[in-house]
Amino acid sequence: MKLETPADVRFDARGLVTAVVQDSLTGTVLMVAYMDREALELTLATGQAHFWSRSRQRLWRKGETSGATLEVVGVQADCDGDCLLVTARPTGATCHLGRRSCFAEPAILLDQLQQTLESRLRSAPPGSYSAELFAAGDPGISRKIGEEAVEVILAAHQQDQGHLVAEVADLWFHVMVLLTARGLSPADVFAELERRRSG
Repeated sequence: MKLETPADVRFDARGLVTAVVQDSLTGTVLMVAYMDREALELTLATGQAHFWSRSRQRLWRKGETSGATLEVVGVQADCDGDCLLVTARPTGATCHLGRRSCFAEPAILLDQLQQTLESRLRSAPPGSYSAELFAAGDPGISRKIGEEAVEVILAAHQQDQGHLVAEVADLWFHVMVLLTARGLSPADVFAELERRRSG
């Protein structure tokens, strides 16, 4: 895939521009770094994220020591040209602390729900509906997904838009429970959808 050069990038007095890196599948903000002109050019030419380290005063490629690279899908400048949005596919933990993101707490709803489900799977707190589903195993979760799918179909034949939205939310939630039980996440589904879109 050929990466396009963003228009009207404005580097600051130090020759740098802020680069916000976002997971191309989920929208999760992974990290914030800086690029100089060479880092941007190398990123566009190689498809691997390159940055300028202000502390080490040198160019670096993400993952050059950890192996956790960022495969860049796109780069765009904001309306003022003084910040870049880098959309990328991470190959491992983006943060040097071993986390998916440099921001410790999940900021988007999908990540928050995923974190909650993973926590319920690990700790199985009493009274937790999610924990009860996990305890029922794949057959119990699948049965619930079937029930919710039927309710979506029934809601689709009514004129109550709010009811349809609520039933679809129930279906999506229970599908996420199944994915979590299997050690998967919505990102795995998004990757398959991306494969189909580009296929």
